[in-house]
Amino acid sequence: MHKHKDNPEVIFFCDPSECPMHPFDKKQIVFTGALSTMTRSEAAKKVRVFGGIMQGAVTQETAFLILGDKRRGISTKQLKAEQLISHGIDIQIIPEADFLWLISMHKE
Repeated sequence: MHKHKDNPEVIFFCDPSECPMHPFDKKQIVFTGALSTMTRSEAAKKVRVFGGIMQGAVTQETAFLILGDKRRGISTKQLKAEQLISHGIDIQIIPEADFLWLISMHKE
């Protein structure tokens, strides 16, 4: 914790240069199912802009599993994520619409 140099009334709980700017920052991301709004390659580029790391498979290090709108049923990636979640691993399973909202945030 430290005080802002220009205004001693403002207190930060971490150094602003070290605070993550986006939920994807330094997080491992996996996609399952085709996206309806962009290709997987385009989506991967957007994830990397926000500091995210693309993975091909769900592991204990996965932070987000993005569910494409054009999927047929529950994929093996989703089943694996749900299994890991049931064992206490923190994985966020989010639909494509929420992914689009997250990547619409401006990188500051």
